[in-house]
Amino acid sequence: MVQNNTIKTRVVGVDISLEVTKYAIVDVRGNIIAKASFSTTQFPTANDFVSYLSERIIMLVEENGGYESIRSVGISSPSGNFLTGCMENAPNMPWKGKIPMAAMLRDQLGLAVALGNDVHARALGEYVFGGAHGMKDFIVVNLGHGVGSCVFSNGKAHLGVNGFAGEIGHTCICHNGRLCGCGNRGCLEAYVGAKGVVKTAEEMMAEDSRPSLLRDQENLTPKFIAECCDKGDELAIEVFRRTGFILGLSLANYASVLNPEAIIITGGLSNAGKWLLEPTNDSFEEHVFHNLKGKVKLMSSNLDDVDRDVLGASALAWNVKEYSLFV
Repeated sequence: MVQNNTIKTRVVGVDISLEVTKYAIVDVRGNIIAKASFSTTQFPTANDFVSYLSERIIMLVEENGGYESIRSVGISSPSGNFLTGCMENAPNMPWKGKIPMAAMLRDQLGLAVALGNDVHARALGEYVFGGAHGMKDFIVVNLGHGVGSCVFSNGKAHLGVNGFAGEIGHTCICHNGRLCGCGNRGCLEAYVGAKGVVKTAEEMMAEDSRPSLLRDQENLTPKFIAECCDKGDELAIEVFRRTGFILGLSLANYASVLNPEAIIITGGLSNAGKWLLEPTNDSFEEHVFHNLKGKVKLMSSNLDDVDRDVLGASALAWNVKEYSLFV
């Protein structure tokens, strides 16, 4: 058989989230050639999801240069494990257990597939394309439905022995506190994840009689709470002040152990901007080890929200050995 030595300069990046799955063709310079998305929630089983994803990727690839241009595929997923290629016991996803997502997609596409935790992928994206470019020691923290992180040490992601390093969202910050989706109580995620922020708002409305725009909203979301902050709603501002205090304390503990150059905050909750980030920074500086005060940068991601996650997934794709059924 004649070996195909053509250098392939494109990969496919896939980002799986609770609501939407995004996928894109990305070239070696990080340019997005084409992209599309579909609802994750329409698939009750992982098998159905992978089959549909495979069909959609094939369609996008054939419409934009063909299979011969694609080197590999990278998947960013909740509770993804780069070492095993599996989505493992994702607490916020409908598919339970250990799902060999990378192997399933590889078998359908005939291409090499790498899968990693969503924050691992974001950290790679920040390292290659974003605010961490040029840094060797930094932490990326994602605030969304879940709360996770990835540590870069000496220019490499630290994944741990079993691939689960960085699960800051499931560190306990309140003994016997709120029930978390993972089954434990008092986890950071139960206070600074999306559901946790809403829970704080509900508790505050029950304990504080001040008028608030929050009381008129049937289905509260962190985005709506942030919008109320912009309108000067005192109760909403206090919700994010409390959230930021807890987050800043936790990040201070993290930084005191690891001494990173920066902590980059990403995810939907980071869009609350100053309402979350200012109290987070104040709490961080109050609690961090004194020799690190003023020396660790707390910053928001400067990558576009829409493209950031597929770029991170594409960076994962370059880290898997090339494989193809078609050469």
